Amino acid sequence: MPPGSLARHLVQRLLPAVVILVLLDLGITWVMTRKIDLESWLLRDIFWTMVLSQFFLVSLFAWVLVSGIRSELASINRLSDDIRQRSIDDLQPLDESGLPTELAPLVTHFNDLLLRLDDSMQAQRRFIGHAAHQLRTPLSGLKMESELMLARPLPDDVRARAERIKTVTDRMIRMGQQLLILARVEPSTRPQDSFNRLDLCEWMRHAGSQWLGAAREQHIALQLLAPDGAVWVDADPVLLEALLGNLIDNALRYGRGASQIVLRISANPPSFAVEDDGPGIETGDVERVFDAFYRSARTVPEGSGLGLAIVREIARAHGAWWKLTSRPQFDGTRIMIVFPGPRRGARLTRAELIHGS
Repeated sequence: MPPGSLARHLVQRLLPAVVILVLLDLGITWVMTRKIDLESWLLRDIFWTMVLSQFFLVSLFAWVLVSGIRSELASINRLSDDIRQRSIDDLQPLDESGLPTELAPLVTHFNDLLLRLDDSMQAQRRFIGHAAHQLRTPLSGLKMESELMLARPLPDDVRARAERIKTVTDRMIRMGQQLLILARVEPSTRPQDSFNRLDLCEWMRHAGSQWLGAAREQHIALQLLAPDGAVWVDADPVLLEALLGNLIDNALRYGRGASQIVLRISANPPSFAVEDDGPGIETGDVERVFDAFYRSARTVPEGSGLGLAIVREIARAHGAWWKLTSRPQFDGTRIMIVFPGPRRGARLTRAELIHGS
């Protein structure tokens, strides 16, 4: 039996117990045959004594066997718990320490598969990031050319085409920017390394004020409700601004008929919500709006389908969870982001992230 094998561990664990049980059996037999006057015993007494002693020895042996197997399978149970609790994005190799040699080749091959899968996903993410970055320059040039065309007198049909070109270009530029944000919040890039401790109230006053102009253009009141004291979290302010921007932009785009958007901050637990009094989200769409590129049949065509997917990924990177509430529970749409508190670089597994719809 090779060193470190499960069979060797079980033999080393069980052999002393088996030797002790055999010695106990021999000792009981010796006492019965040498020290007890069998002439005064009935055959029935001898029979029941042997049955009870053998039952005791078998029970003791079974207990030793089960406890030994359980103790040697503890490393396998640990490996099982590690796999079960892992996030879907966590492709780091499994810990092989303490495992029986019979399982070591399986875990080694599994780790090799994880590494190859991680390399493939990293290559895919780099391609998306590089493609989005490279497309930004020609798209910006195309947008500028269309704006220069629209600044001059043009025939109606040419102007209509130039406006369509500018609209599509704006949409593609926005999609490229959102793809770059998604690439930045991938777990492999460790966005937690750039976390700073910030006050949600002060940050929201600055970040939310940048949307006052866009809200006024659509005749929507933008309101901030925050506690007087500071609400501290560990976060990347740039990523949080992207998250907030996508939430407000969604409310402006899809909250047709809304009269106000409320930015609400709570201290316990540290959280903020973006609320609008628009038409809300249909029940069939609630489960899918956070999926990338998902678009409801009744949404406006200008969107990219990435806004709430970015919200989800940035929340995950911050160890936060999210909850969407719409009609009839809420008069409009409310999306809440709840933070784990000021713990620098906090990361939770997928099993620990509680997200609602």
